[in-house]
Amino acid sequence: MARRRVESGVRFVQVFSAKGQPWDHHSGLRENLPIMCAATDLPSTGLIKDLKSRGLLDSTVVLWAGEFGRMPVAQGGTGRDHNKRAGSLWLAGGGFKGGTIHGETDDVGFTVVKDRFSMPDMFATILHQLGLDHRKLKFKHSGRFENASDDVVTGAHIHRDIIQSRMYI
Repeated sequence: MARRRVESGVRFVQVFSAKGQPWDHHSGLRENLPIMCAATDLPSTGLIKDLKSRGLLDSTVVLWAGEFGRMPVAQGGTGRDHNKRAGSLWLAGGGFKGGTIHGETDDVGFTVVKDRFSMPDMFATILHQLGLDHRKLKFKHSGRFENASDDVVTGAHIHRDIIQSRMYI
């Protein structure tokens, strides 16, 4: 369905798991994580292969991410708590370099130790790929103008080392 929407010209498509927010494994990680991986790996791969086979992957950014990074521990002992310091996501298509690994955490995944890629950096980089300047895309919020990357506060920047080519839509 996502591929058909892209083919018909829909510019932004967001796909959720049928199970709502199933990645919030504060408990039952050993039982539930394999189930979610099995339920999402094949469809995610299928979407990318579908887009590629139809020549749409070069002009489509695919972002796969959860709500937070995950801690290497949990208070309950059978899951993982939220981690605002480090997380993982992947990007495909849209001019991003395939097979590129950017960033590194410490040995237990608690904090970033190399090549931090913050959420504002992610917005700046994706907007760049869409042909938009993250500093100029502004909206009014609580009486002041802000932008998606909040670059004045965060110092967000475009990570050109993960980009293969510039994509314009």
